[in-house]
Amino acid sequence: MYITQINLKNFRNYENQQIILNKGINIFYGDNAQGKTNIIESIFLCSMGKSFRSKKDKELIQFNQASATVQVDFERKDRSGNIKAQIAPKKEFFINGVKQNKISNVVGKINVVTFSPDDIKMIKGGPDGRRKFIDMMISSLKPNYMYLLNNYNKVLEQRNTYLKQMATEPKGEALLEVLDEQLAELSYQIYEYRNRYFEKFSAIIQDMHDIITNKKEIIKIKYLSNAQDKSGFLKNLQQNRKLDLTRGYTSSGIHRDDFLIYINHKAVAVYGSQGQQRTTTLTLKLCELRIVTDEIGETPILLLDDFMSELDETRRRSFLENLENNQVIITCTDNIEIEKEHIQSFYVENGVVHAEERK
Repeated sequence: MYITQINLKNFRNYENQQIILNKGINIFYGDNAQGKTNIIESIFLCSMGKSFRSKKDKELIQFNQASATVQVDFERKDRSGNIKAQIAPKKEFFINGVKQNKISNVVGKINVVTFSPDDIKMIKGGPDGRRKFIDMMISSLKPNYMYLLNNYNKVLEQRNTYLKQMATEPKGEALLEVLDEQLAELSYQIYEYRNRYFEKFSAIIQDMHDIITNKKEIIKIKYLSNAQDKSGFLKNLQQNRKLDLTRGYTSSGIHRDDFLIYINHKAVAVYGSQGQQRTTTLTLKLCELRIVTDEIGETPILLLDDFMSELDETRRRSFLENLENNQVIITCTDNIEIEKEHIQSFYVENGVVHAEERK
């Protein structure tokens, strides 16, 4: 799978830009705040149906403009197509010119794996970032998963609202019983998806880590959830009801799931060095690449935003040299030399992309 071209109109700081991409490695370099990450964002938008930087769609529109358009043309092994996002300011999507009534129809048409400096925080930060990582990967492969997550979040919001109302108003628990049943069913379905993919991570994580570390460390991944059993989880909800009423929110469920990484039997988030935390992030991305490739039967597109900033030369080289058939899109401040064929460099300056002579 690869992207052939990107067309941007009034998107972020791009007025009207066409970018023709190489099937191999594409390097976008230039000073900071020139628009390099906006290119990564435009691809992500057409892949996942949303920005990875902003929750407000109007921020994607160029200043003093009423609308913005992004179109990404792509090739898969069995078909070609294009996805267009139109923001005016409401967001609409079109696949091959046909308007889509659900964002989930867009997700998974262009499969991407992203890496940015913020991904390092996934290891040492809170569980929200780790859940986001696994949820985005599964959603890109299984559209029904996104549907289940959205439904779960709606029911969770309803339950939390009702808990707050019960604290101040005389209300019965009949509705709470219904919401608990719905949460338990959705939690278990989401757990089954997550557990299936964590089993895939567990099966390959050591091999992926060996690529980067030259077999110097033992690595394990452990999935933590209290939704492993539907009836048990429902009982847990009922037992914690008084606590939830006091707090005004639901204290258990798949919105509390987490996963931990251990290197040499120690939690890397707590005991790992900064270098080990960075290496662990790369390992997870290599695992994601392998899993997505196995699932879709072709290589996803790799988006590396500000790739140079958090990694030393050895880790960068190990990571890039173990990529085989992926199209890669890299942003960085200085052009980089990579010993691979099919490389295209682009210089980005003030919202204008200049394609350099192909190597």
